[in-house]
Amino acid sequence: MAEIRNYTMNFGPQHPAAHGVLRLVLELDGEVIQRADPHIGLLHRATEKLAENKTFIQSVPYMDRLDYVSMMCNEHAYVMAIEKLLQLEVPLRAQYIRVMFDEITRILNHLLWLGAHALDVGAMTVFLYAFRDREDLMDCYEAVSGARMHAAYYRPGGVYRDLPASMPQYQASKIHDEKTTRIRNENRSGSLLDFIEDFTNRFPTYVDEYETLLTDNRIWKQRLVGIGVVSPERAKALGFTGPMLRGSGVEWDLRKKQPYEVYDRVDFDIPVGVNGDCYDRYLVRIEEFRQSNRIIKQCVDWLRKNPGPVITDNHKVAPPARVEMKQNMEELIHHFKLFTEGFHVPAGEVYAAIEHPKGEFGIYLVSDGANMPYRLKIRAPGFPHLAALDEMSRGHMIADVVAIIGTQDIVFGEIDR
Repeated sequence: MAEIRNYTMNFGPQHPAAHGVLRLVLELDGEVIQRADPHIGLLHRATEKLAENKTFIQSVPYMDRLDYVSMMCNEHAYVMAIEKLLQLEVPLRAQYIRVMFDEITRILNHLLWLGAHALDVGAMTVFLYAFRDREDLMDCYEAVSGARMHAAYYRPGGVYRDLPASMPQYQASKIHDEKTTRIRNENRSGSLLDFIEDFTNRFPTYVDEYETLLTDNRIWKQRLVGIGVVSPERAKALGFTGPMLRGSGVEWDLRKKQPYEVYDRVDFDIPVGVNGDCYDRYLVRIEEFRQSNRIIKQCVDWLRKNPGPVITDNHKVAPPARVEMKQNMEELIHHFKLFTEGFHVPAGEVYAAIEHPKGEFGIYLVSDGANMPYRLKIRAPGFPHLAALDEMSRGHMIADVVAIIGTQDIVFGEIDR
């Protein structure tokens, strides 16, 4: 008899956020997976090392480039770590703005996950719907920071600036005449808060559209139900966090269990799965859309009624207003020192974690009293999930690996940090 051996195959890239940076080596018996070996390091960014040669504030834009789908959430954990060491008080309005943008970012992240996951499994339309809705939220990013993705909006002590009083508007062109442009600008005629409120009113119907396309779709269920099952005990042992952990039925969410900023002041629920398969993780994230929408609505309400400062008045850490800087020698010195030398952070070590859209995103920061971190270690949520790929895909078919990578919501910037 001929000797039958397993054969090895390089798999991928098949996911938009693993574009040639994940080399997945599969050991196959026919079409059944015996072993999956993710090779990482093809995108190595060296963020942690670069941060040791940059002032604390210069590293903020590097955080955007970790998980490049959840930009402001990465910044949030980083500035929280600095604030803990400096024992800085963040103005309440800035805390509400941060929470609102964290949730906008969660929706942005899940929209890309949903579109990409559906595309991986073979559904095209969802991707187009999801990107239609991402456009509006990208416009919110652009309105506050000037950039559609890498915002660098959160700063130690608050946020870069207050919310704008007007939204950028579309201009009439050869493609869109005056009448069409007027219709497109209807929800842009007010402030950024008006625009966000308009989005929160429209968004639940969009979520219903995604559900109509997918939730009871028999092909979608055939591809997801019973695939990549992880028990609650195993999920905890593997270091899962976020929707991957909650999909297995563990009710753990840092926003509830270790509240930061103003999460203890807003009302929302934690969705949990039952079976721990790809389908449950899909349902958990769909419900997170609705809960994030609830939180954003509450933040918009509060921000309308409560004006105030959005960054600390400690000019050792935050720059003075430009008007003051141009009229006052003291403020000019503060400004100059801050942007050349940066600020010194007291010696010590600190860990700050947030409930990132993908799970627990933590920053472990060691300071030796200088104006740069002595050591920075990033706890990326995607890393333990990818490490579990082998266990989740054993015994499944090749096509199921696609669904499992999709359900893990992997972005390589944070894994190859």
